[in-house]
Amino acid sequence: MIAPPLSQPRPRAEELQSLRDAVARVASERGPVLPFGVGPLDHLLAGGGLDGAGLHEVAAASASWSDDAAATLFAAGIAARFAAPGLSALWALTRFDLYAPGLEQAGLGPDRILYAQGSNDRELLAMCEDALRDGALACVVAEVKAADQTATRRLQLAASEGKTPMLLYRRYRRYGQCPLTDLSLACTRWRVGSLASAPLTIPGVGRGRWSIELVRQRGGPPFSLELEACDDQGRLALPAATRDRASAAGGADLALGHAA
Repeated sequence: MIAPPLSQPRPRAEELQSLRDAVARVASERGPVLPFGVGPLDHLLAGGGLDGAGLHEVAAASASWSDDAAATLFAAGIAARFAAPGLSALWALTRFDLYAPGLEQAGLGPDRILYAQGSNDRELLAMCEDALRDGALACVVAEVKAADQTATRRLQLAASEGKTPMLLYRRYRRYGQCPLTDLSLACTRWRVGSLASAPLTIPGVGRGRWSIELVRQRGGPPFSLELEACDDQGRLALPAATRDRASAAGGADLALGHAA
């Protein structure tokens, strides 16, 4: 006589309800839209911010180390602002080359981030889909070199189902070929580059500056502007000179270099 296989006990109704309540709490704390808190930027974004249940892509303006660092910290700042107290962001990659102190300076400290490593891009993206559908994370960040249109469709669906934002950082595969030339169903596609910091009146290095270009967004035009890099809360800011001009103009709209 063969003994029947052992089966795991089914979770009780109370346990299931507790899990549902936890997922609902995460979704409510995260919110449907994340504004940047920078007036001109939020004004140009369809919906006034980033969709909290959508796919967003980031790429460096070039394959240089400085632009790669700027794009990484841009994604980290967004993840940090999605990660409300008690919520963690998942950062998935195939080669662990992140500099944790740098992420912490952008607001993503060790208490707010989990790491996952896959053997290749396909495995990594499948892992991200599962994490998105679970719905218990503040957001999911993945670094890949290849993600075709089908992969982005699956990520967008998973983000929508789990009400969890997805940040896909596209790394350079070929020198001089922007990763954002690949087809994608992302809600927004960002290109980030480093700029010289503003000179100080005393010896030292000023706050970093980035060129931020929204290459494409659903329901809105592309645009580009110059911003100060993330602070320790993940927040961007207008350069001081731009803030002064806006104040003198009484809050008039700024010329932000709209793309044709």
